[in-house]
Amino acid sequence: MITASVISRSEVLQSMEGFLKENMGTFLKSVETSWQPADFLPDSRLDTFFDEVKLLRERAQGLSYDLLAVLIGDTITEEALPNYEAWFHQLDDLNRDPNNGWAQWIRGWTAEENRHGDLLNRYLYLTGRVNMREFEVSTQYLINDGFDLGTAHDPYRAFVYTSYQEMATNISHRRVGQLARTAGDDQLSRLCGMIAGDENRHARVYKTFVEKIFEVDPSEMMLAFEDMMRKKIVMPAHYMRELGVEMGKTFGHFTDAAQRLGVYTSHDYTEILDTLIGDWKIEAMTGLNPAAEKARDYVVALPNRLRRVADRMPVPKLEYKFKWID
Repeated sequence: MITASVISRSEVLQSMEGFLKENMGTFLKSVETSWQPADFLPDSRLDTFFDEVKLLRERAQGLSYDLLAVLIGDTITEEALPNYEAWFHQLDDLNRDPNNGWAQWIRGWTAEENRHGDLLNRYLYLTGRVNMREFEVSTQYLINDGFDLGTAHDPYRAFVYTSYQEMATNISHRRVGQLARTAGDDQLSRLCGMIAGDENRHARVYKTFVEKIFEVDPSEMMLAFEDMMRKKIVMPAHYMRELGVEMGKTFGHFTDAAQRLGVYTSHDYTEILDTLIGDWKIEAMTGLNPAAEKARDYVVALPNRLRRVADRMPVPKLEYKFKWID
């Protein structure tokens, strides 16, 4: 048996293959049992289609400007899925065999995530409130511009990132759904709830990957966790922009709107970190080398520091007119 002091990332990932394949049926839903966007939107084959679209448009009128803007930003983020899959395929030691468990997971995760953008895109189109061309330009920009998540080609850092990001998207979609229900749009609330459910399940899977790595390579996993937290977890849409707008500028306005609504805030960022520290039992972690012990201490102390900063941050007041909304 290899020891933690000499184990490589490749060996760690290979050692998880059996666990991954055994649990694939719970990590992913089968295509046969998965929901599809068509399950939640008017069926254009039916005579009732136009009546249903009319009701959808009437309900969507109750959505506030900021809520609609955040929903559009969330959708653009979901639509940039080709970037996320390509990023995964660039990770070292993860995809050497297209038939291994890791490749199966990436394809299955991508297939499930692909439904999210499709569902929200069609909903936005039917509302009649969105300039779809401007929306589509922003989506193309985001895929074209790519992103820099600070993970390099390291699967350890990537799994920290995805654990964090999937938890964040669960919060965002769930709260948009809650606000939609308050505004009288129960249909949108249901759509967001289905997507949030996927994100929550995916977050549990990625957190499990990190937990398993901690069991066999704790020092390297701890150092990767610390490195990602020092860099800060950036959202995958941080380069979001509109036509004629500098790269990344629109993302700032999008996050301001989310902060004003309480959809996703700096406090949520801290709460996610707190949750990960607890779920991964970071404070009680043993068997670490000296550098990793310092990394553990840094991570454990970080939430209180972030909370003090968040408490001093004012809620953004300046509202912005997005080109997505006429």
